[in-house]
Amino acid sequence: MRSNLSRRGFIKAGAAGMATGAAAGLVPGAAWAEKDAAQKVDLTAKPANLALPGVSSEPAPVWAYNGSVPGPVIKVRQGERLDVRFTNALPEPTSIHWHGLRVPNDQDGVPFVTQKPIASGATHRYSFAAEDAGTFLYHPHINSVAQVGRGMFGALIVEEREPVMVDRDILWAVNDWQVALGVVVEEFDNPHDRSHAGRYGNRVAVNGRALPTLTGRPNERLRLRLLNAATGRILALRLEGLKPWLVALDGQPVTPRPAGGDDLLIGPGMRADLVVDLPDVRGKRFRVIDLYDDRDVYTLGEIAVGDGKPVRARPLGRPAPMKANPLPVPDLARAERREVIFGGGAMGGMMGMGPMNMMSMARRGLFWAVNGRFDPKPEAGSKMEPLYTLTKGRSYVFALENRTVFDHPIHLHGHTFRIVSRNGRRLADGQWRDSVLLRPRERVDIAFVADNPGDWMFHCHILSHQMAGMMSVVRVG
Repeated sequence: MRSNLSRRGFIKAGAAGMATGAAAGLVPGAAWAEKDAAQKVDLTAKPANLALPGVSSEPAPVWAYNGSVPGPVIKVRQGERLDVRFTNALPEPTSIHWHGLRVPNDQDGVPFVTQKPIASGATHRYSFAAEDAGTFLYHPHINSVAQVGRGMFGALIVEEREPVMVDRDILWAVNDWQVALGVVVEEFDNPHDRSHAGRYGNRVAVNGRALPTLTGRPNERLRLRLLNAATGRILALRLEGLKPWLVALDGQPVTPRPAGGDDLLIGPGMRADLVVDLPDVRGKRFRVIDLYDDRDVYTLGEIAVGDGKPVRARPLGRPAPMKANPLPVPDLARAERREVIFGGGAMGGMMGMGPMNMMSMARRGLFWAVNGRFDPKPEAGSKMEPLYTLTKGRSYVFALENRTVFDHPIHLHGHTFRIVSRNGRRLADGQWRDSVLLRPRERVDIAFVADNPGDWMFHCHILSHQMAGMMSVVRVG
């Protein structure tokens, strides 16, 4: 069955999904009155009171976009311009970063790098064309671990020009909450989280709900968009008893293949799109579990097959590949090579910085370094000198090395790169990504064309690590 939903149809499908806990907030922000070709959205960041999933029905203080967590899903079509009128009603400055989107530098939403912080009470306008189709994320980029940890995040879906053949399109946006006595724990910025694995919550939510159940019909084909919006939690998902097809990573299409192993190892800010054919086993329920920590395996949610009439006589089989986005292909034969070494952290990692540097870093709340540098970061309002200055239009290979004992999802703004090799082993498929999860002591080569001019953040997306030194700037000039 070919899915070619109008916006109204998509919103209706989203409302139906909400009834089963499958999709929440699938309604764009309030449309502007002006009539032109752009998709216009109003967003307001403000304090709100919402019931925390899995805690109690009593409202607790959070921060939210348009009063909901997650914030409203923003939907545009590929090539369409998005205009966002953003109002900051928080008690502190903020911004919006359009995570994974290749936007002009002045639209990237990084205070002290691409724009000034948006003051409390101020309004700011973002406007850009959505070049790439796929599943993306928006969130603040100032005081990040606290603002995102209080609920500030949302999904941005860019629809393909050629609709994907599925019966329903479902988003699962995952985050976690650190909760005590029924409210969010306000200790966002502590040395342990900064120097170890980041802030981990004790309550996990999908689209703002605990343990959702997505119910479908026999032989129904679903597109399941998985988005990790947590500040530090890494997911290693498995759909028990089902045979999902992986069709996209970080919004970029891949050759469809059975999803397994590291395909569903999803760090903060990373995304994976699956096509799932529900079997004709009426009343059957399948768990979606997180296996990242084998001491704490838990159920994220369930996918259930209802008692309705089958959508079709038999499953559809391997899905057709989605059309690739218009990405510039790096010339590996002529690419210039740059080394990027991530160091520091607990468990002896800071010893490599030297005793004097280690003491200096710790006094300033910095526990991580990029190429040995631990300068003050833009989160604190200071100017960063670029780690590297790249020539516009040239191809580069960044040789990333993780010299720590922790995982790091490394995210590059303004560009999409290819993963060329892991630990010296060349990858045949050359996946396109905007983030790569570096395992402890791992080496990964990524390649990209430096085609988007400006200063671009390059950092760990475990937000406690980002704020504690694992953040740098790459300049394209």
